[in-house]
Amino acid sequence: MAAQGKIVWVSGPAVRADGMSEAKMYETVTVGNAKLIGEVIRLTGDVAFIQVYESTSGLKPGEPVVGTGNPLSVLLGPGIIGQLYDGIQRPLRELSKQSGSFIGRGIVTTPVDMTKKWHFVPTVSVGDEVTGGDILGTVKETDIIDHSIMVPPDHPGRKIKNIVSEGDYDLETEIATTEKDGQTISLKMYHKWPVRKPRPIKRRYDPNIPLITGQRVIDTFFPIAKGGTGSIPGAFGTGKTVTLHQIAKWADAQVVVYIGCGERGNEMTEVLVEFPHLKDPRSGKPLMDRTVLVANTSNMPVAAREASIYTGVTIAEYYRDMGKDVVLVADSTSRWAEALREMSGRLEEMPAEEGYPSYLASRLAEFYERAGRVRAAGSPDRDGSVTLIGAVSPSGGDFTEPVTTHTMRFIKTFWALDAKLAYSRHYPSINWMNSYSGYLADIAKWWHENVSEDWLSLRSEMYGILQREDTLKEIVRLLGPEALPDEEKLILEVARMIKIGLLQQNSFDDVDTFCSPEKQFKLMKLLVNFYREGQQAIKEGATLTDIRAMPIIGSILKARMDVKDDEMPKLDQLENDMQKQFKKITGVKVTN
Repeated sequence: MAAQGKIVWVSGPAVRADGMSEAKMYETVTVGNAKLIGEVIRLTGDVAFIQVYESTSGLKPGEPVVGTGNPLSVLLGPGIIGQLYDGIQRPLRELSKQSGSFIGRGIVTTPVDMTKKWHFVPTVSVGDEVTGGDILGTVKETDIIDHSIMVPPDHPGRKIKNIVSEGDYDLETEIATTEKDGQTISLKMYHKWPVRKPRPIKRRYDPNIPLITGQRVIDTFFPIAKGGTGSIPGAFGTGKTVTLHQIAKWADAQVVVYIGCGERGNEMTEVLVEFPHLKDPRSGKPLMDRTVLVANTSNMPVAAREASIYTGVTIAEYYRDMGKDVVLVADSTSRWAEALREMSGRLEEMPAEEGYPSYLASRLAEFYERAGRVRAAGSPDRDGSVTLIGAVSPSGGDFTEPVTTHTMRFIKTFWALDAKLAYSRHYPSINWMNSYSGYLADIAKWWHENVSEDWLSLRSEMYGILQREDTLKEIVRLLGPEALPDEEKLILEVARMIKIGLLQQNSFDDVDTFCSPEKQFKLMKLLVNFYREGQQAIKEGATLTDIRAMPIIGSILKARMDVKDDEMPKLDQLENDMQKQFKKITGVKVTN
């Protein structure tokens, strides 16, 4: 029996209703005469506290509240890819058709077109035993996504009684029935799943395969693994959104879920305008053919912002269970935490640090623990991953504020954006001294086997140069550069070259926007060999002035934009030319 009560109190998005003794925690309800969507977040006797996902203006005490009997769930089936949803999986394009530019309240629509026909190809037969997670068949969702139709994860094991033949069917068509002990269960091409409940898996793998993003400072210095967790904190204007766009565009994943959580509307507009025109680098098809957008901008209801990341991660887990690698980008978790703080204040809960609720850390942990590379439930065997990357927007770039510090407890890759680097036009403005990756040792084997066995040693040597430069800058600040011998001045010079030739990357340059692992390694090798040759040249009597005057330096610094990924021999030629020039300044006779 559905709970039925009446509103007794309204405070912004929070509503209190009595007569709700039949209600359950996290049950969705319809609120008021306008039938607004809400969710029960606290029960005290027969009084339910409800967060409403739409504007509550005009609500008044005495209006009815009716329970649905179900938790907040998303519809999972063909047609999700390419959609633009709000925080509770309502399709914004469909809502705009019904209500115009401003979304009306209480509009009921389906997340996907239930009447569209999909070409279903069955992969099981009558009499086969199926259980939760098993694949019944496939449909072609987009040109680059083969969508597996799966038995719902909570389905008990039963035999197939009927299954349709290959053909075109809409989502409401019964494609199969299962039977056991005379009881039958109908299966369709879609099912629903509660957003706050992780989908079951068979087992979890170690994170030892890197997620290649094509961004050198990430892949080479602070890599993230497939199924890993990462955070990108930074003050306003440091380039968080552009960096996340780059990861969404170029990451080595089949599906991208982009959540605009409380960001400014113009930033989300940029994504909506840009993504449909972008080409997927691997297939040449539109990038939207593998992307799902969840938009909950800062002027939309605050309660739906809290739900948006759960909606996004549930969709990501669904595609993971098909055996796909999924990247979920949440921009930004600070705005999501602010939604938690506002709801907590409305419920008159005791605030913790900076007004955030005391359960902020546990909510962040619940979100990030849904990442992972896993063996999906059901058969046939398939492996998939969900990589979670959350932007954090600390006020004034203060990394000691609660959202950043709690996030750091649950993630293993930390890309700290630096306002000074951003203001000096160094992008991506990831500070190499404050950032870290906990996946370096795990993924070194992949680089050893697929790129070069020298990758880790060269990366360590290059990072050592940057660390040494950071120390020397203090001496230079106090005593001036004349206090340093040429060997240490060389470190400053090579560190400058590393920053320009490797760490900087122009996302708007056709060549530099993406850098393959092979090119990243060769650029790193070129710079490290320049440092080694420079050390040797100084020992043999050359001066730093001679080294700085070498014509090859300009070519090395421009190689990231001049040499395409399929022109690797050019980098080998640069190395040969560099060695000849070093021999020339040390007086060694060069033989062609």
